[in-house]
Amino acid sequence: MTARAKAGADGGTRTKAGADGGTRTKAGADGGARTKAGADGGTRAKAGPDGGTRAEAVPVLDTDALIDDPDIRIIVCCGSGGVGKTTTAAALGVRAAERGRKVVVLTIDPARRLAQSMGIDSLDNVPRRVKGIEGEGAGELHAMMLDMKRTFDEIVEAHADAERARAILENPFYQSLSAGFAGTQEYMAMEKLGQLRAREEWDLIVVDTPPSRSALDFLDAPKRLGSFLDGKFIKLLMAPAKMGGRAGMKFLNVGMSMMTGTLGKLLGGQFLRDVQTFVAAMDTMFGGFRTRADATYKLLQAPGTAFLVVATPERDALREAAYFVERLAAEDMPLAGLVLNRVHGSEAARLSAEQAMAAAESLQAENLENDGIVDQAAGKAGLREPADSPAAGHPPAPSEAEADRRPVTTEELTAGLLRLHAERMQMVAREQDTRDSFTALHPEVPVTAVAALPGDVHDLSGLRAVGDRLATGSAPA
Repeated sequence: MTARAKAGADGGTRTKAGADGGTRTKAGADGGARTKAGADGGTRAKAGPDGGTRAEAVPVLDTDALIDDPDIRIIVCCGSGGVGKTTTAAALGVRAAERGRKVVVLTIDPARRLAQSMGIDSLDNVPRRVKGIEGEGAGELHAMMLDMKRTFDEIVEAHADAERARAILENPFYQSLSAGFAGTQEYMAMEKLGQLRAREEWDLIVVDTPPSRSALDFLDAPKRLGSFLDGKFIKLLMAPAKMGGRAGMKFLNVGMSMMTGTLGKLLGGQFLRDVQTFVAAMDTMFGGFRTRADATYKLLQAPGTAFLVVATPERDALREAAYFVERLAAEDMPLAGLVLNRVHGSEAARLSAEQAMAAAESLQAENLENDGIVDQAAGKAGLREPADSPAAGHPPAPSEAEADRRPVTTEELTAGLLRLHAERMQMVAREQDTRDSFTALHPEVPVTAVAALPGDVHDLSGLRAVGDRLATGSAPA
């Protein structure tokens, strides 16, 4: 594990030791050490605890160096739901393939947008070759979508004889477990990742983690399933089969009587019998689940794996990202950096929100005064009778429909645009504040910012555009 500098409680820094007690520097493509530069190549000032300022380097995530590194064999895109993990994974896959690597992208996206953007009618549990990968020396891109139940079925078929496998697959409790048990999708994603890596068929595997409420679900799933398999309820149901003979039957009768009198009233006797049949059939496989989960966990900790935490510049998404960064550090898993998606900017950033709003209010006041609505001479914005009002002895004002047909003046249009700009700049400021809060907590995490796109990504060209933004950190200043 590389050494990382973290802000100490006294405002200084502390260095985290590597696994061997020392520190190490990551080698660049030319064999020498390389340093991550800030977006402008320099540093930026941040307020210190004493009210002063301190210079802090801004590390930038170099995604091209990541996907070009032959030692990196797995990239895991993780984060909370709805932050653009699927698009990020697909864009990285396209870019890596067009730069010469043989890539497979594993997605767990029920919306099937990945298949559509890659020009494939549908994705399933088998990797499909993606056509249209371009460039001199381009490699290959394959894509697949996790079929959770099919993956579970494959595990059963591979690790049980035909008769036992059939009994398990036909068991009602197994069918419910394989289709929707909490954590099953995340666990099966790790199972499939282990299978793909074992085949040694691809240079790079890009994993789009499940769209969970919490990014931590992906790392917690094996432990949750292991806790279920090791739980007291499962052990109680397994006991008769382990004891065997008359003693086992006697225990079975006692156990079933207990469950019939308690859980049976809530769940039903047939359900409990289905569970017990499932447990008896799966008994010899439970250890295999835990063994493979441990092996995949170690694979995720290996130097050839890199985690990309994906987030949007929103408070909840970056809070979730911060939790995940801390969890990866605690589990000694290699973090490559943060992808900050859908970042907003403005080409007219020199005009602040306050200036824009002030100009808009001034134009509106001037326009209203010219229309005879605002009495500026009175020293305040007050209403007075228009010259054509009935009280002034003139015909009534035009109807509301007629007023709606009145041409919009240049001043009104300009004021509206200024207000839109002010709202945009307020959004930019909020996003920057949120990003600064994350950076203050984790100044060691490299970041690349991806500008918000005007529409959805629906083809390879769109994925290439996202890949370009990932490589250059193209959020407008």
